[in-house]
Amino acid sequence: MFDLDKWEEIWLTMKQHKLRTALTAFGVFWGIFMLVILLGAGNGLRNGAMQNFDIAKNAVFAWTAETTVPFEGFDAGRSVQLNNEDLAALRRLDEVDIIAPRLRVGNRFSGQALPIVRGDKSVAFLIMGDVPEFLEIKPYILEQGRFLNEIDMQRSRKVAVIGKRVRDELFDPEEDAIGDYVRIGGVPFQVVGVFDTRVMGEQAINELQTVHVPLSTAQRTFNLANHIDWFGFIPAAGATPTETEDSVKEVFRSRHHISPDDRQALQSFNVEREFREMQGIFSGIAGFSWFVAIGTIIAGMVGVANIMMIIVRERTREIGIRKSVGAKPLSIIGMIVLEALVISGFAGYVGLVSGVFLIEGVALAMEQLGAQSDFFANPEIDFGVAISAIAVLVFSGALAGFFPGLIAARISPVHALRDE
Repeated sequence: MFDLDKWEEIWLTMKQHKLRTALTAFGVFWGIFMLVILLGAGNGLRNGAMQNFDIAKNAVFAWTAETTVPFEGFDAGRSVQLNNEDLAALRRLDEVDIIAPRLRVGNRFSGQALPIVRGDKSVAFLIMGDVPEFLEIKPYILEQGRFLNEIDMQRSRKVAVIGKRVRDELFDPEEDAIGDYVRIGGVPFQVVGVFDTRVMGEQAINELQTVHVPLSTAQRTFNLANHIDWFGFIPAAGATPTETEDSVKEVFRSRHHISPDDRQALQSFNVEREFREMQGIFSGIAGFSWFVAIGTIIAGMVGVANIMMIIVRERTREIGIRKSVGAKPLSIIGMIVLEALVISGFAGYVGLVSGVFLIEGVALAMEQLGAQSDFFANPEIDFGVAISAIAVLVFSGALAGFFPGLIAARISPVHALRDE
């Protein structure tokens, strides 16, 4: 039952020693506050990194570079060019379900960009030769129209799917891009789709200033023969990304006479492996945050325990009187534990609320100011973390009061009254 006298007694004790209570409570407040801030910032870093993993989590990418080891009569330093025959060979692999060959036609950062012109407007953005399967690996948001399809590939249609930034640069806001034409390298292409992306920051800028055309069209129109720059894959059911990665590399080695000892000629990116490593990094950050914060909370609780020991000494006579009139040891322990819980609970709650308020304030400010980053986004504290913090708080507060309470319960009424 609610004992008003007991709560009034606790309030009077705290009121009589305001500075001591405030300093003790600050240690607990700071521990919980730092826990929330560290975990919120860790989540912000994780969200910033994960927002750019907007690709199939089991995807594998593979490409070639110059050879570094002589092999079968071929010198080192040989450039290996992937082609349509590689695509045909890869389609025979049991480990592969989806294949998306890609060809870079122009890149404005390397000075190889082709001009994209509409009327008197001209830009120079990245142009990619792609296949319909690309959307299985990289799911864009289609705002208008459609993506490339098989008929586009079979007929080598001169059609283009453009990013939002390309549309904004070439078309006025009131104009509909779908069905209109742009000239790429002097060749007219009909716009059949406009896409947006789910990623943020610099990667979003790069993606939204890209133009996708059919791979077959890119090869024929821009005199790129049957060249392919790299492949994206989705493993078949029952195959792991690593198995798919190894099988693809083996095909490349066999077809292009690459030494098994050449570690540079064949390059790959295993999304699942990178994703696991990144998850491990952020799990480590979260663990370190808990370690630092728990250490701070323990320091605060040691302060609470010390204060409760001082309170027990100051109230020795009172405790002796309580025991002499029949107070049980459990009630004495409960009284001390309750005082410790009041101090630690109030301070911890304020720290929790302050930390959550600050994290949410930062998230709101970033959203309203449009502050987008590849490394930090949407700092947040989930409900589970709040519950965990409260559990740690209650446990440590009770522990901080238990041992002083145990000492108080062992005080002999005779000795307590005699000492006074």
